[in-house]
Amino acid sequence: MFGGRKKTPSIDTLVGCNSRVDGDIRFGGGFHVDGYVKGNIKAAADTLSIISISERGTVEGTVSAPEILLNGTIIGDAVAGHRILLGPNARVNGNVYYNLIEMAIGAEVNGKLIHRPGTITPLLAHQRKVGDTS
Repeated sequence: MFGGRKKTPSIDTLVGCNSRVDGDIRFGGGFHVDGYVKGNIKAAADTLSIISISERGTVEGTVSAPEILLNGTIIGDAVAGHRILLGPNARVNGNVYYNLIEMAIGAEVNGKLIHRPGTITPLLAHQRKVGDTS
């Protein structure tokens, strides 16, 4: 998304620009929001899941996932187990919990940035499980 990265996540679930969802969402894989979600969004436990929220997307609730790509609005906390990328149109009205963060010029956080070091990256955890021969 930023810094010359070319890799885009595969999208398994989509909330379209003319859609509104009222209620909590649990997901696995790739989840993209172009519409409006009023409720908490949480990735399934122990996954390599990623959520992306476009500049047209808004979430009113807590967003929790290993990776968060935000260029829209979160009215609530953003909890990134591994990494959060805040684009130039990103707006967070709440706290941001992160291990790694990347913020573009123009991104706005109206809350605290709370670093949570030592959180193992999902990819490394997956590689350790696959490579474990004991």
